[in-house]
Amino acid sequence: MSQTKQQILSHLAAVGTQPRHRFGQNFMIDQNLVRLIADAAFKSPTDTVIEVGPGTGTLTEELLSRGASVIAVEIDRDLAAHLRSHFADQPRFTLIEGDALDGKHAINADLRDAIADKSNVKLVANLPYNIASPLVIDLLIAGVDELVFTVQKEVADRLKATAESDDYGPLTVMARMLARVQILHTLGPGAFWPPPKIDSALVQMVRKDQLGTNARAFGIFVQKLFSFRRKTLRKAMDMMDLPADTVLAKTGLDGTKRAESFEPDIIYKLFVSAAASDSLGA
Repeated sequence: MSQTKQQILSHLAAVGTQPRHRFGQNFMIDQNLVRLIADAAFKSPTDTVIEVGPGTGTLTEELLSRGASVIAVEIDRDLAAHLRSHFADQPRFTLIEGDALDGKHAINADLRDAIADKSNVKLVANLPYNIASPLVIDLLIAGVDELVFTVQKEVADRLKATAESDDYGPLTVMARMLARVQILHTLGPGAFWPPPKIDSALVQMVRKDQLGTNARAFGIFVQKLFSFRRKTLRKAMDMMDLPADTVLAKTGLDGTKRAESFEPDIIYKLFVSAAASDSLGA
C-alpha cells in the first residue's frame, strides 16, 4: 500500500522538514498513480531499479513489495536520513545520498558504479522537475535499458515532439536517437502535493541506441546547431565554422531550411558528414 498524503506529512514532520522548491519536490499522493508507474515498469525480480528523488519512499515501498532491487538517489539530507531509517531492514534497498548528476553530462559516480555490472537496469521515478531533462539523456547514454517516470508535461512534449513544432529541439533529437518514447498518461496537479502549477505526464522510454560512442559528441553538436535555430542551416553551419558547401553537397540537404525542419536521423547524418570533414574533433 502506497503512502497517503497524511502519512507523507507525518514522515516529513518526523524529520522536521517540508517540501523544498529548490529540489523540485512534489510528492505523489495518488495511490493509483504509484501503482500505475510500478505496473508500467516492473517486470521481474531480476530488474535493478534506479529511483531518483524517492522523497518519503512511497514509490520505493511499492517497488520493494514487488521484489525489485532499488538504488535510491536522494539529495535532501533530511529525507535521506528518513529513508536510511525507514528501509534499514530491506536488503534490496541501497541509498546514495547526493545529486543524481555529477556536473554537466555525467551521472553520479556512485550511481554509475552501482549499476556498472547490472543487467535489466531501469529508472522508475517521480523525477524532480529541475533535473529531468539532462538526467534522462545521461542515463540512456550510460546504458539504462528503460525509463518510466513522471515529469512536467512540457518536458514530455519536448521528448516526443516532431520536426517544425514549437517543442522540437535538442532534447527531442537526443531522446529519439536513444530511445522509443511514449507518453502513457497526462496527470493533473492533484496527483501531487504540493500541487504543481502545471500538468505532468507519465513517460516511458525504452532504450534503442542509434548513436553508440558518438552520443556525447552528437549531443554537443546538436546543442550548438540549435543555438542558431532561427538561422538557415547554411548560416548556422557557417557560424559553427563548418564547411557548409562540402557538408551540404555530401548530404543533399537544403541549406535554406532551418535545423528545426529536419528529423533526428537527418541531423545525425549531418553530424556524421561534418565529423568526416575533420571539423568537429568528434
